[in-house]
Amino acid sequence: MIETLKKAIVLNFIKDNRYLYIVDGLKNTMIITLFATIVGIVLGLVIALIRTTYDNTKKFKVLNSICQVYITVIRGTPVVIQLMILFFCIFTSRNTSGIVVAIIGFGLNSSAYVAEIFRSGLMSIDIGQMEAGRSLGLSYVQTLKLIIVPQAFKVVLPALCNEFIVLIKETSVAGYVAVQDLTKGGDIIRSRTYDAWTPLLVVAGIYLLLTCVFSFFVKKLELSLRKNERNA
Repeated sequence: MIETLKKAIVLNFIKDNRYLYIVDGLKNTMIITLFATIVGIVLGLVIALIRTTYDNTKKFKVLNSICQVYITVIRGTPVVIQLMILFFCIFTSRNTSGIVVAIIGFGLNSSAYVAEIFRSGLMSIDIGQMEAGRSLGLSYVQTLKLIIVPQAFKVVLPALCNEFIVLIKETSVAGYVAVQDLTKGGDIIRSRTYDAWTPLLVVAGIYLLLTCVFSFFVKKLELSLRKNERNA
């Protein structure tokens, strides 16, 4: 059995430096995940602020309606279809790399979920905080920026970290838009060696390891936030 395992490792990863497919795929997966998370957080926060402002002041009615439609469409359609529309329809005549398209696609998809995470955080802040800020002479925007958003961000931080973990696994479909991500790297090795078990199990193990590592740090973050709340 050990000899069989050694042969499988040599065939799938050592021979012809096939391990580089995994290394390059992991690098692309992390790049896409990181920048898609940033896009999702920024756009999601903007959407959440628009929707929260409408709920509180009835301003931005048109923008709020657009945001609601956007969230419904994004959350109601598969992310792989969204990626394919971006790559094969919207960016079809432009020299745009698959990685950029994947970042945009996953970022847009993530923003719909992040927007609701932020909105729940903003709504969890007591209305008295807003009233206190306004009574101090701050404008609505200043109160949001200096008082409400920092508190809401602290509340939703663990959920945002979990969204990052979810994105790592969601990027496994990036191969549909000509991106050599971690999953695609394993699939390329499988197509060269005709051994499905070894490369796919290794890819699955890497995803599991990444998930466990980031989940550990999220739990540590949650404990730290709870400790700070008790000491406050």
